[in-house]
Amino acid sequence: MNNKEIGEIRRHLRRERSNITAIYGCYVNENKEIISEFRQSTGMMPENESDKYYALLRRALSGSIGKNLIDITFKTSQVADSPEHKLLMELRKTALKEDVVRRQFYQKVIDSVSLEENYLILLGCDSYDVPFKSKDDSFQKDASEETYTYIICAICPVKQTKPNLHYVPEEKTFHDGAMNHMVSAPALGFLFPAFDDRATNIYNALYYTRDTKQGQDAFVEAIFNAPVPKPAAEQKKSFEALLTTALGEECSLDVVQTVHEQICQRVEMHKESKVAEPLLVSKDDVKDVLTSCGVSQEHLAKFSVDYDEAFGFEADLHPKNVIDTRHFEVKTPDVSIKVDPTRSDIIETRIIGGVKYIMICADEDIEVNGVSIHVKDKEAATV
Repeated sequence: MNNKEIGEIRRHLRRERSNITAIYGCYVNENKEIISEFRQSTGMMPENESDKYYALLRRALSGSIGKNLIDITFKTSQVADSPEHKLLMELRKTALKEDVVRRQFYQKVIDSVSLEENYLILLGCDSYDVPFKSKDDSFQKDASEETYTYIICAICPVKQTKPNLHYVPEEKTFHDGAMNHMVSAPALGFLFPAFDDRATNIYNALYYTRDTKQGQDAFVEAIFNAPVPKPAAEQKKSFEALLTTALGEECSLDVVQTVHEQICQRVEMHKESKVAEPLLVSKDDVKDVLTSCGVSQEHLAKFSVDYDEAFGFEADLHPKNVIDTRHFEVKTPDVSIKVDPTRSDIIETRIIGGVKYIMICADEDIEVNGVSIHVKDKEAATV
């Protein structure tokens, strides 16, 4: 799914637009015990309460594609006959109304989710009459050609608040209040089936994770039984380690600067082009940049092999998962230097008198601990 398709479903997931008739929930404690199950009619809820439920479901469709929102692809054999796909299809077919099917799903989640606190499993089933979209991107609501029926799940931590003094209007004074259990934004969630090319795709799902540093592999295995990329933070570390080990002594400041600049330029051009499909960077894309930097064939070959081992054979990467487009940082054990990515050219490395130095052009204003300083004129050093 791309950003436009995700945005279209998010806009539909509102009380006044959605066709969800009931929100289903299962409240689980930290010992994996079910505290309660419920069915809340959206038509009977107060507006402010239903708005909060819809907001939680929408949050399961938030964040960056490839980082928080990850495409899950089922094998053809899974779609034909597999317990995980059958369960998802049955939830959708019954619109979540079958208790046995719903509880089977709850148990799968409970057995696989790793959260250190109580949590709430929220489920909704919606039907969306997909409006026809003309070439100028305008929608014709009366020209719907397909109904997209989907289930959406949000798994939300429930945090216990501390008792505080609160005001009691009737007594015009403050009293100690009881502890409350507050529902937080989803930690995990998914949409099934996918809404690809603005149509139903039962071969895909969209998985959501708030934590980009740690994965929930057991949950993904239990619900989808499908491979999922490494968490974004782990991909970044793997890419950095890959350049270090594969390039060896050829991994210079110039090479890292060029890789960073080239990928940043691709991200910016993609943003300006307003193309809906997410930008991906391939192994060959990175190799082309390394080749332009003069990296030897020997190290390019090692990069190719190590890349496949780290990310999978010929895997494409989301660029923001492997570089930080907003920062460029140079570190030593004692010093950390952060530079605007567009001005990384002001940094260079030199060897002076046998000692390695990081050189920074300082023609503009200089501050130290917030104090403007002046660089004294001295005789130029002999390099």
